[in-house]
Amino acid sequence: MSAAIVIPARYGSTRFAGKPLYKIAGVSLLERVWRIAKAVRGCSRVVVATEDERIAAHAASFGAEAVLTPESCSNGTERVFAAAQAAKITEDILLNLQGDALLTPPWVLEAMIAEMENAPDADIVTPAVKLEGATLEAFCKHKQTTPASGATVVFDTNRNALYFSKTVIPHMRHQGFASIYRHVGLYGYRRGGLEKYINLQPTPLEQTEGLEQLRALENGMKIRVVIVDYKGRTHGAVDAPEDVPVIEAIIAREGELVAI
Repeated sequence: MSAAIVIPARYGSTRFAGKPLYKIAGVSLLERVWRIAKAVRGCSRVVVATEDERIAAHAASFGAEAVLTPESCSNGTERVFAAAQAAKITEDILLNLQGDALLTPPWVLEAMIAEMENAPDADIVTPAVKLEGATLEAFCKHKQTTPASGATVVFDTNRNALYFSKTVIPHMRHQGFASIYRHVGLYGYRRGGLEKYINLQPTPLEQTEGLEQLRALENGMKIRVVIVDYKGRTHGAVDAPEDVPVIEAIIAREGELVAI
């Protein structure tokens, strides 16, 4: 099977206008994410999807393919679909790598592609990491001050998602039976699954939690969860200007994920 990566990159971010163009340790956010995508084995095409000519021009300046998509796209999934049409993407699998996810290891995306190839019944594939010890403690502590940050996921014995929530799930009334997994907001779509999602209307749980993937679950679509390991790397993205020094400190401490 063939796979393409689409990088949704909006200029008009409410909290950080022009974010994809902002330089992180000397290199723009968009170029960093594009270089990660280009390092993914098993990916035959990388396309930047944007609503703004300035981002398209910047993408072209470092050799990236970019297409303009409607400003009306309400989420990353809709922008991926619009990009697939505009760029005439023919690959069987489409991965959504958000344009601010600059600390995503290439092997996480490779695991998603492999999972999609091995799970023909899955409409969508998405990664999650197991939280335990200090990482779980830090996640829960962060939730106390910013409860809407980060999502967790529970899944069945075949790793098909049962539910995603901004609340930490499952509630640990009894210890030792289940673990807590943080959802990583990346998605891989089978072409038919993407088309089905786009034709669905927003759903109650999706709108309540603010999680677009719940629309798929509420309509009976199958989302396969692939458990990934960051291998000591720190998870992170740039949501607001104050995130920049934090991310730059991580890069200085851990080094670059790919050649810059």
